Order: sequence, then structure tokens, then C-alpha cells
Amino acid sequence: MLINGKWTENWHPVQAKDEQGRFIRQTSSFRNWITVDGQAGPTGIGGFKAEKGRYHLYVALICPWASRTLMVRQLKGLQDMIDITVVNPQLGNQGWQFGGFDGANADPINGAEFLHQLYTKADPDFTGRATVPVLWDKQSGTIVNNESADIIRMLNTAFSDLVASNVNLFPDELAKDIDAFNVALYKQLNNGVYQAGFATTQAAYEEAYQQVFTMLDIIEERLSDGRQYLFGDQLNESDIRLFVTLVRFDAAYHGLFKCNRNLIKEMVSLHAYMQRILSLDGIAETVSLDHIKAGYYSIKALNPGGIVPVGPYTI
Repeated sequence: MLINGKWTENWHPVQAKDEQGRFIRQTSSFRNWITVDGQAGPTGIGGFKAEKGRYHLYVALICPWASRTLMVRQLKGLQDMIDITVVNPQLGNQGWQFGGFDGANADPINGAEFLHQLYTKADPDFTGRATVPVLWDKQSGTIVNNESADIIRMLNTAFSDLVASNVNLFPDELAKDIDAFNVALYKQLNNGVYQAGFATTQAAYEEAYQQVFTMLDIIEERLSDGRQYLFGDQLNESDIRLFVTLVRFDAAYHGLFKCNRNLIKEMVSLHAYMQRILSLDGIAETVSLDHIKAGYYSIKALNPGGIVPVGPYTI
């Protein structure tokens, strides 16, 4: 936790909680947008024009929010536009750290040891948690945005003049439906698994547990008609948001977060849907079971012994 730019206490997963013991997630702080011409986006200030090689994405392969951005980067063909650094999946006393784990990188841009050092470079008086993803502007030496919902929207459109792509993850004709679905998906499932895992009362846990499996049952029924994706045959943003939770479920949320009514592998339509997305070009590169298991099971508040399960071997 940073307070006025100073690291003050060891990292802890529970950011805040309400009077009923429900986990409350921190709101993202940097909300600028990369745009085609550098004009301001829906939030924040302007000055961040889409340019090849100007931006850098810091991510954790354990993190579903960060993995959303990696998926869109792959699907939109932005690998040569935006380079990436993967942090160590094992969360230590100072949060996300660079290097020290197979597949994790040193920081090539700022030479930082910990992610929170990027936050204080961008804002010397920053107060809050240092989270991933971080979209960094190498030209101005600051954070553009640390909200994955914003980042996936901007990556869908900002580089359209530089990269030819027929992928549109937020088509106009589905925009209202996608937005509405995303709200329920986030509350009941994406964040719901965390509310179950980090609940500090039995009532808060059971409430979250019920929401998680109610949503999974709704989506299982929705997919049972043979459709390829949530809104038909076209992959969209909601599919990305759902996939990143599904792909972590059996390895982490089922056991560590006590979302244990059943595995995703036991839900026929959902499992086939997850595998369908995993097989898309480049998506498997955004998923690492080793990072997912090492990362979640390094959370001392939930797993004080630090023992990482051997299985599952496959998704």
C-alpha cells in the first residue's frame, strides 16, 4: 500500500470490506486513453496518440484483469505496436515484483524492482494499491491507464489506422447488450469469485458463492443452444471478460476461493466454449497454469503454508 508516495505496509489481498464482511475492490486511478489522433478519450486528458512502439504493457499472467488486455492485444494484432513485461506471479510483501520466476521479466523501461515504483514515478504522491495491468507511455514517462476495462476498449479502436484488423470486439449493434451483460458478469462472476474468496464472514461468502453459480448456470443454459459465443457467432468483449475467469476457475477459484460446487470441466457447454476461445490464434500464449497456481497460492492470507497444488495439468 502506498500512502503519499511511500510504501507503508505489507501487501494484503483484502483492499477494503463493508460492514457485512464483503470484499470491496479499489477503483482504478489513471484513466487516460490512447486515441487515434491523441485527443482526450471518455475520461482523463489528451496527448496519448496511437504510435508504434510508444506504449508498454505491464501484466501478470495470474491476473484476469491483466489477461483481458493481453487477449485483445493478440486478437487485434498489436504485438508489434505494444510490447509487454510480465511480473512475478508470487505476491510478496511489496506486491508485484519483477523477475525471479520462470516467464517473468525484469523491467526493461524503468529498471524498477517493484510495480509500485512505477506508480510513484507517475505520481510521487500516489496513495493506493499498485495493480496490474499498467499501460505505460515511454514518451512522457507516465501511466496512461490502469483500468483493464478502459484498456481493452482503447486497444479495440485506437490503432485502427496502423494495423489492419477485421476484429471488432465492441460492435455498435451489440454495444448496449454487451454493456448490460458486462455489469451482471462482473458483479456475480468476475468479481464474485473474489468476494467469495476474500469474504470475512460466512454470510458474505455464501452470498457470493450463490451469485457465482447462479451466473455460471445462466451462461451454461445460454450456450446450450449451440451458439459459438455469448451473442452468436462473433467473439466480443463479453467473451473475453468471461473467458479469463473460466480459465482460472478449476485451478484456483474452485479450491482456494471455495467456489466448489463443481468444476468448469463438469459444465459441458461452458467447458467447450472455454476450449473454443483457448484455441483461437495467440490466446493460449496469454494463459499460464504455472503462473496462475503459483500466484494465487502465494496469497498468505488464504494459504499460509504456501503449498502450490500439483494439478491440474491441463485447462
